[in-house]
Amino acid sequence: MNTSFNLIDEPWIPCTDPTGKVVELGIRETLANAHRLIEISGDSPIVTVALHRLLLAILHRVVEGPTDMRQWSRLWADGKGRWENTTLDEYLTKQHDNFELFDPERPFYQAADERVKEKSVASMVMDAASGNNGTLFDHHTEAGGLSLTPAQAARHLLAAQSFGLAGLSGLDQKFTYAPCVGGILFLVQGKTLFQTLLLNMVRYGKDEPIPKLGDDLPTWEAADPYAERSLPNGYLDYLTWQNRRILLKPEVGLDGVTRVRNMTMAPGLRMDGEVQNPMMHYDANNKAERSFPLRFSESKALWRDSSALFKLRTEGIRPPLSVDWLATLSSNGKIEKSETRRISALGMVNDQAKMEFFRGERMPLRNEYLEDKILVEALDSALKMAEDVARQLWGSARTLATFLVAPESDSPEGNKPQKEDLNQKMGPWGIERRYWARLEAPFMVTLETLPDDSSIALRNWQETLKRTAWQSLDSITESLGTSPRALKATVQARGQLAAGLTKVFPKETTL
Repeated sequence: MNTSFNLIDEPWIPCTDPTGKVVELGIRETLANAHRLIEISGDSPIVTVALHRLLLAILHRVVEGPTDMRQWSRLWADGKGRWENTTLDEYLTKQHDNFELFDPERPFYQAADERVKEKSVASMVMDAASGNNGTLFDHHTEAGGLSLTPAQAARHLLAAQSFGLAGLSGLDQKFTYAPCVGGILFLVQGKTLFQTLLLNMVRYGKDEPIPKLGDDLPTWEAADPYAERSLPNGYLDYLTWQNRRILLKPEVGLDGVTRVRNMTMAPGLRMDGEVQNPMMHYDANNKAERSFPLRFSESKALWRDSSALFKLRTEGIRPPLSVDWLATLSSNGKIEKSETRRISALGMVNDQAKMEFFRGERMPLRNEYLEDKILVEALDSALKMAEDVARQLWGSARTLATFLVAPESDSPEGNKPQKEDLNQKMGPWGIERRYWARLEAPFMVTLETLPDDSSIALRNWQETLKRTAWQSLDSITESLGTSPRALKATVQARGQLAAGLTKVFPKETTL
């Protein structure tokens, strides 16, 4: 039976149309209609990243650049918000056979390895229960099996090549980390998918964004995608790096429908750990010898570190190249400076060979931050204020817990509470969670309005911080009742918070 599934023609890329509906399209249709589509909407943040990487590799190859701002601006302006379909169609037609997912000779993004046995495709799906992955996102198990449509299999295949984790493989050679593991991937978003793709098409030359060490080709054009090397031949090789030797095993049921339940998987290319991902933000914290990528934290939203993203490239700091490129385009008048865009932060957090969680966040992005160091310093100041208030709030909650556990602790003869008792009392309150959760939306407003009038925006932000601190504390004290013990603890805690806010904002009225 025929198991053909060509990624150029068959629908498999989930895109959001202008009505908000998610539709699946092939590569040709996705790019031809990119000016009408809003965005790519992957099954998970890592699938979304993997799909962008594939489309960017195709576009860089088709336009053979952009090599400079002039070529980029022609694509932005002369294309009237769309890709020039003739050249794109010619390339996709020429490469059509190389995008066959189940080709018997050279299936797309795959390679056989006779040393390994077949196993469930659950091992390839990062959000399925398999190996070290728990049943956090999916109720299938490796033993129970997982069945994928060809479209689903194609998306997860790309994600596995981009986000595969290190670990044992059953062979002498171990699995290694794929290029997108270990940090947050940033994408600049435009009003349409066309704009998003072009805004993330950074300058592509001999040494940018990754040095060319050889004939730089995407994997589907390479004579041997798995030719031994630890450094990519260039950016196209990097975007389509084959970290795994995966071979999907399609089955055609009695109903004629093709499904994928099994596969083989073995280690593929091993990339040198010193290669930096162009989509990540690197910072040498505490004057470390090397820079490390910014990572998601389970307990801390990314916006609390947002000022770092807008800092210009300096020693030890390398922002995402799409943000760096946007700053260059803006300062040279190639794009509108006043237009507000968004930046998407996508990725996952792992603990060695175990995937912990996925995350996707979005923030407004105004070009002024990319050019004005003083504006970034004002944003940094706003974030520092929030951290300072958080510390004062925690201290007042600690005082509240102290007088609830030991009401006479303020007298010389009173018992002093044990640290363990205070932690136990404060744990259910989640005082910091209450505080930070209330601040995310107001911060996005501050981020967007700060360039218009920083003094007004910062004043409003200060008032928000004070109001949020009081709300967070009051939401706890109001549930304590009116016993003498509770009333005394509340008075002490509120007095400490008032003093703390005066310390943070000495010239402001805190009550």
